[in-house]
Amino acid sequence: EITGQHELLDANPLLKRSIRNRFPYLDPLNHVQVELLHRHREGSEDARIKGGIHMSINGIAAGLRNSG
Repeated sequence: EITGQHELLDANPLLKRSIRNRFPYLDPLNHVQVELLHRHREGSEDARIKGGIHMSINGIAAGLRNSG
């Protein structure tokens, strides 16, 4: 209501399309990240879990580029 837009990024359709095109790659990575975070919070001391969390953060940030 404040911006007069019905959906997020209505004013920038190119960016909106670009982000939507990345979803098929970002969604699975996000699910992996959630699983790794669950394992870490359950007390896993496995260094691969922490490394995977860091890689998933970097991957999602790279996928979102300047939009995230």
